[in-house]
Amino acid sequence: MNKNDTSLKTAELLLQINAIKINLANYFTWASGLKSPIYCDNRKTLSYPDVRNFIKLQFVDIIKNNFSTVDLIAGVATGAIAQGSLIADYLGLPFVYVRSSPKKHGLENLIEGVVSKGQSVIVIEDLVSTGASSLKAVDALRKAGCNVLGMLAIFTYGVKIADDNFKKADCNLITLSNYDTLIDYAHKKNLITNNDLVSLKKWKDDPENWSATL
Repeated sequence: MNKNDTSLKTAELLLQINAIKINLANYFTWASGLKSPIYCDNRKTLSYPDVRNFIKLQFVDIIKNNFSTVDLIAGVATGAIAQGSLIADYLGLPFVYVRSSPKKHGLENLIEGVVSKGQSVIVIEDLVSTGASSLKAVDALRKAGCNVLGMLAIFTYGVKIADDNFKKADCNLITLSNYDTLIDYAHKKNLITNNDLVSLKKWKDDPENWSATL
């Protein structure tokens, strides 16, 4: 399956299982404070074996086709822990996950599992919005001495601030699907109107100022 087919199929599946909701009347609020007309909950993919397996195999193909040597798979807590462990198991590789902040008790770990300096790591994420929280995991792994080869995510909103953050962090991001593919598919299937499509495209062009006018 080529990249465009994968992106389209992933968008179709996410809409099919209601992992993605579109609401142009009542916006959703991100952790960053931005308002979004689309809410994505990729944890729902885990409840559907066919969808879960499709996502796993697409990630595996990307890893095999783009990275020659991978020593470790790391999932970003909490959304990508399960998917990351499935990928690691399929590839026969060690797995760790990275917390958003150090544990408040015991060993106060930020990275759960065993990492060694010099390991080449692929980071698995379920969703990229601004990229800020996702890149905290990359930073933690680098500080532990790992060589982060890149991050793979199920879905990205594709907003400029995320592109800028990943560029600044010098981290390659590869996603199965994205905002543009999603809204085009939703429009084609008459899930949104022509006016909705225009509004959704305007949101992506300037989500910060769009949010401020609500």
